Parts: sequence; structure tokens; C-alpha cells
Amino acid sequence: MEHPVILMIETSTEWCSVAVSAGRRIISRRITETGRQHASLLAPFVDEALKETGLKAFECDAVAVSEGPGSYTGLRVGVSTAKGICFGAGIPLLAVDTLRILAMQGAGKAEFIVPMIDARRMEVYCALFDGNGGRLEGTEARILDERSFSDLLESHKVLFIGDGAAKFGEICSHPNALFEKCCPVADAMLIPAIEAYEKEEFKDIAYFEPFYLKEFVAGISRKSVL
Repeated sequence: MEHPVILMIETSTEWCSVAVSAGRRIISRRITETGRQHASLLAPFVDEALKETGLKAFECDAVAVSEGPGSYTGLRVGVSTAKGICFGAGIPLLAVDTLRILAMQGAGKAEFIVPMIDARRMEVYCALFDGNGGRLEGTEARILDERSFSDLLESHKVLFIGDGAAKFGEICSHPNALFEKCCPVADAMLIPAIEAYEKEEFKDIAYFEPFYLKEFVAGISRKSVL
């Protein structure tokens, strides 16, 4: 079998997905687009994907997990599962920027790519990438309005991709703007995960934490406790 063999886990938004790669090929995948069932589906997905390949967890070269930004709960489920597998199997942990995953899903579709993860109201987590998925600017939390990215759009085709792209499409009508509503998927982690593996950018299993960008704020229950 080609190497590296990497088990990839993506749970940063509503979708939950798992993929196994051998070299630069995806050899098994599982995905659900049904919202936020990470806790119940992730472990079975991992088990099914590995069984399909005939591999045990310890026969993988690494586990790669989407590191955020994204849903607090989703990221916690994905990272804790990845850590548990790495610890139990004695294999290294890799982390892949969630926005880079989305950028790889949009590679080749426009001159520039702006992945957008829905935050609250008109806010998104976003960054700027070139048309091949190479990062050009850092991650930011940005409040959208009709003039957002107007300078870039004046002379370039730009793909806005992710679950935050739809709400920007409702207020942006520029002819150079393209929109693709989707969530990041494990398959698209392939190239970034291999790059990280080859550079030995392994994470400390005990201390690695997801990149939330913003601190989690718990809501106040409307139900009476009396």
C-alpha cells in the first residue's frame, strides 16, 4: 500500500466526514450532510472507513483533524476523537486549517478563493487564498456588508465558498463574485495533511487544542429551573 496512510477527520461545521488516504489517493470515505450528528456518527464512520480498507488504526501513519475555526462542539468532538485514536494506536497527530480545507475544495474555480465559515448574524470567519488553495492572508472574523471585498472583485473572479458564503451572496451582486455553499469535507484535507506529514508538523497529543478564533460563549437557558 502507498504511504503515508492518513486517517482524516472533519467535524468543524454541520457535516461530519471521515476519509482514509494512501499516498495521494482517497481509498475510503464516509460523510453525512445531516446537521450536527458528530458525537453519534464519528466513531462508527472511523470504524467503517478503516474496515473498508482492511486497516487497523495502528497501521495508519497519522491521524489528521480539522483544527478550526468552526463550531465549538464540532471541533471538540473531532479533536478529542483524533487524540484518542493517536494515543491508543501510538501514531502522530496532524492538524489542518479548516479554511484551507474549503480553499482546496474550491481550487481551480476562480482567480481567488475566500472560504467563509458562518459565525453569527452577518459575521464569518474567512481568509484569502489564491486559485490553487495557497494562503495569502491570515484568518479573521469579519462582518459582511455590500462593499466587502469590493476592491478585489473589481478586477478578479473570486469564489466565496463555505456555509457562510450564502449570506454574503444575499447582499453581494458583483458579477465577478461566485458563491458555493458547502461545508468542509475530509477528502479535501488530503494535500494539506500530506504536506504536514512530510514536514513532520506533528501536534502534541496531550496539549493540542482546536483553533476557535473566538472564545466559546454559553447561551442562557430560557427554561425556568423552578
